[in-house]
Amino acid sequence: MKVRDLAIQGGLAAFALVAAYAVWQREPVGAPTDVTVVDAPSRALDVVRYEDDARYVELFRDAKDRDKLWVRLGFKPSKPVGGEPVADGGTPPVGDAGTPAVAAVQTPPPPPRELRANEVAEKLLPKFGPLRAMRALGVLDAKKLEEVGLASTPRKLTLTLAGKPEAFSLASTTGSWGTPYLRRESDGQVFLLGPALLPDLENANTRLVDRRLHVFDLGDFDSVVVSSAGVTRTFVATGKAPGPVALAPEEAPDKSDEFARNWHDRVWRLIPLDLLGRDELPAGGQPKESFRVEYRRAGKVVGEVVVARAEDGFFARTEHTSGWARLHAGVDPLVTEAARVTSPVSSATGP
Repeated sequence: MKVRDLAIQGGLAAFALVAAYAVWQREPVGAPTDVTVVDAPSRALDVVRYEDDARYVELFRDAKDRDKLWVRLGFKPSKPVGGEPVADGGTPPVGDAGTPAVAAVQTPPPPPRELRANEVAEKLLPKFGPLRAMRALGVLDAKKLEEVGLASTPRKLTLTLAGKPEAFSLASTTGSWGTPYLRRESDGQVFLLGPALLPDLENANTRLVDRRLHVFDLGDFDSVVVSSAGVTRTFVATGKAPGPVALAPEEAPDKSDEFARNWHDRVWRLIPLDLLGRDELPAGGQPKESFRVEYRRAGKVVGEVVVARAEDGFFARTEHTSGWARLHAGVDPLVTEAARVTSPVSSATGP
């Protein structure tokens, strides 16, 4: 009897373990794969646009190469300040005393910036095609829409698939994304998105933009060509990251030039403070080149960096940047020392 009781208890315990394992392996209710909001492959996705009342962000494919992603950052027109707006060709409204009232002034927004997208953006785009939600809430009444922040929200999400836009309203939030409710404008259906899907778009300038000056590293080149004020000098480069590469004049490859090495190390470590967009120029127009560094391997150009002076400071442009990049203060010594680096007189003996 006792043996049979033990056998029954053992069987029940084994069954419970199997059931627990099955429950553990099963996807939980409300998983992101349960509800499909937009059923389309990521390759059909052309543009992902997020906007609020002041600005917009677009993650889009290059028209000439769909494998390349770009980020467009733009601002919306500001609200008129100072009075009532005046129609083109019209006259200002008249005040109570018969004098013209002050017309509202609307400042036009600056042109949008188009910048290279980084690896985070490349991983983010496929999450919108197909777009999945944690839960479908159906069509909500006006009171419920007010409760979840969808009644009068300025936040919008638009997905353009094969040239056709699909628009959504995003719940207004305070301080953080919180719970991201989404309303499809075509049919009024409301969905609950995962909390980690939208913050990258809202913070696109810091999270989605590629800020690298180069895509190659120290050790990926064997010669450095420095040009300044019409004078050019070539150095043999040896070494690799993480340390600075050693430079020796091409005419004396066995004689290391410590001054040139230290100068180039500072140039290599330049960090952009701000990135200008594709085809965007600094204030005052095209900056004037101060010096140029070209990188070669086996005689072929790997990349380059051009440092130039504009009205409001120094800028750099490389083989990888989408345009000019604003540099920090303190670049003047590099410009002055570039003339010494390119001097035919060896700088290896020090100052």
